[in-house]
Amino acid sequence: MKVIILAGGRGTRISEYTKTIPKPMIKIGRKTILEHIIKYYERFGFKEFIIATGYKSKIIENHFKKKKQIKIVNTGLNTLTGLRIKKLEKYLDKTFMLTYGDGLSNINLNKLLKFHKKHKRLATLTSVHPPARFGEIETKESLVSKFEEKPQLQKGWINGGFFVFEPGFFKYLLPKKNVMLEREPIKKMVKKRELSAYKHEGFWFCMDTLRDKNVLENLVKSKKAPWLIK
Repeated sequence: MKVIILAGGRGTRISEYTKTIPKPMIKIGRKTILEHIIKYYERFGFKEFIIATGYKSKIIENHFKKKKQIKIVNTGLNTLTGLRIKKLEKYLDKTFMLTYGDGLSNINLNKLLKFHKKHKRLATLTSVHPPARFGEIETKESLVSKFEEKPQLQKGWINGGFFVFEPGFFKYLLPKKNVMLEREPIKKMVKKRELSAYKHEGFWFCMDTLRDKNVLENLVKSKKAPWLIK
């Protein structure tokens, strides 16, 4: 089964790095975040990857040029996520997985796929708890009684990526319409009752800013990175 990784955005919120490299090529520890994602999928037996690039595509192309199992497709500099995926349609005639090039998790991908097949809909997304952007505190009589720097909240759900799609999903994407997957196409699938949500209670974290990178870096350094723990 093929795995699509969206890696074409400009990553302007972490411009400390993205002025010179695409965001998925930022290193967390000794590996780029893109390599962390690929390695994680490989642990579950997924061996074919298509990386949809755009911004500074050549850097990703050169980095993976010797990896035969990884195909790089430049889907355009200003292309939004929906059209990026549409441009890959010719490569995808069977069930496929898709995720973003900046998110890490310890999701059980086999359980996700099993859930998708059981519900028999065109698409399944993984719903996750959002990351905490600030330290959580408890107070008692104006004094801080507890401070905890949590990487993740336990309330609420958001789209965490880690999708599974059937080829029939492409009918929700028009060939030349530059749209975000997360807007019109997803909303149409919701209306048609073609989108399932797999709830992942475990770790999930998206690297948007320098602070986020430091959180992930500290997890690797302390050997507590959930996506690396088998």
